[in-house]
Amino acid sequence: MAKKQFTGLKTEFYEHPFDHKALMSLERTPVLPLLLKKVNEYGIDRLLRMQITGGEFKVTPRNFPSLHDAFLEACHILDITPIPELFLFRGTGYIKAYAVGVEKPVVGINLEGMEWLSHDELLFVFGHEVARIKGKYLAYQQMAHVMPVVKNLISSTTLGIGGLAANGIEIALYNWMIMAKFTADRAGLLACQNLDVAITALMKLGGLPQEYLNEDTINDFVTQARAFEFNNLDSLGQFAKTFSFMEHLLPWTVMRASELLKWVDSGDYEDLLQGKELGSQQPENQEDDENWNFLSAWDGNS
Repeated sequence: MAKKQFTGLKTEFYEHPFDHKALMSLERTPVLPLLLKKVNEYGIDRLLRMQITGGEFKVTPRNFPSLHDAFLEACHILDITPIPELFLFRGTGYIKAYAVGVEKPVVGINLEGMEWLSHDELLFVFGHEVARIKGKYLAYQQMAHVMPVVKNLISSTTLGIGGLAANGIEIALYNWMIMAKFTADRAGLLACQNLDVAITALMKLGGLPQEYLNEDTINDFVTQARAFEFNNLDSLGQFAKTFSFMEHLLPWTVMRASELLKWVDSGDYEDLLQGKELGSQQPENQEDDENWNFLSAWDGNS
């Protein structure tokens, strides 16, 4: 069955409310404009592109046709224009994908991603990555990845703002990176248009190879995801809440599956499939507001 193409799709139609609030909090951080300026001055964007184009395999319809077709389909479904370049890089022992490049975005996936994922699972992963481009997230995302180096570079200047982590910017970035995954996963589901596929893709992203996927492991994963309570964070201290999200590069697949299932259960995903446009959603109940409190504490004005 042909998949629905979302012509004119806007990020706010599927944006997760925690992502929205984390981004607003991040953008209110006073030091953010200076940090973005310094990242640009250091040429991080150009350096990342040079590393990719100089060391990875550019995917074309001729050399890796199946991979290229899946990527092109995901971009068309989510109305991504222009189509970014796609690169394949060496194996790492687990599935890894990325989107980088503010001025000229590129997407990459590793050998395991190409070999472990089915066509529709690739749609989910590629949908997740191109959502970062569609949402114009890449400037902040790249800043988070290079923060340790940039922080040291800035602290060595005469600017006198070396204590960025103490001011909340570093933690605010890492917290937002986690929240942004929820939005990107929604885009991934819109690309593959099959919740079962999204679940198995998340399991593989969590490190589980195909041979371990069966009815029991899948059902147990879904049960675990439904049992996961984001509001359990309320029982942790402020420091523990913050520290728990500093490992922003981890896949966090159970938590992500939990939030994706909630979105499907709410009916909003089906509404989008049926062509009903949804605006950026605010938390629907008090529990959601409480879940957010630990993030807003890291607003740059605090």
